[in-house]
Amino acid sequence: MINLDILNIENEKVNQIEVDSSVFDTEIKDHLLYDVVRYQLNKKRKGTSSTKNRAAVAGSGIKPWRQKGTGRARAGSRKSPLWVGGGIVFGPHPRSYEHKLNKKVLIDALRSAISMRKNEGNLLILEDFSLEQPKTQEIAKIFKKLGIEGKCLMVVDKEEHAVITLTARNLSNIKIIDSAGLNVYDILLHEKLLFFRSVVKKVEERLKR
Repeated sequence: MINLDILNIENEKVNQIEVDSSVFDTEIKDHLLYDVVRYQLNKKRKGTSSTKNRAAVAGSGIKPWRQKGTGRARAGSRKSPLWVGGGIVFGPHPRSYEHKLNKKVLIDALRSAISMRKNEGNLLILEDFSLEQPKTQEIAKIFKKLGIEGKCLMVVDKEEHAVITLTARNLSNIKIIDSAGLNVYDILLHEKLLFFRSVVKKVEERLKR
């Protein structure tokens, strides 16, 4: 177990929280991060590229001219890949790029990504707060006080933090994600990782050994 600082919206340390070191301070395994990012990106690929082979292109299957005596090269079909408008040889067809990955690998990679942000000093735990109205300017001021200027991934409970989610979604450098959807690719894509205090234990329960 390790202790992490909890900050308020004024960027002041107000408390500490005890968390499982197997989730927040584990060995960083770069090869798992690579495998999981590749898995996630392949899963997103559409795989809709398609070409027609000589059986699928339009046109007659009749031999265009006789075999001998014309002075021209031998030809058996107007659909030949050698002809303009003919079929494509070994062209792409609709397919899925998704591949299987062990669930333990996904969890271990997620632990590594969180621990990496913690070791960099880019893991922030924020005391829960509420906003009366969804005003983007107010939450932008809070992020400025916290020193968040680059890309930040904010992990929330979308039901519990509905107003904050609505308020922060207009900020181009902030991505809001529900704790259940926390993933390696988004963590690596954003410079800072921000947890609300109430979300930390949910993530810990999901990932602890």
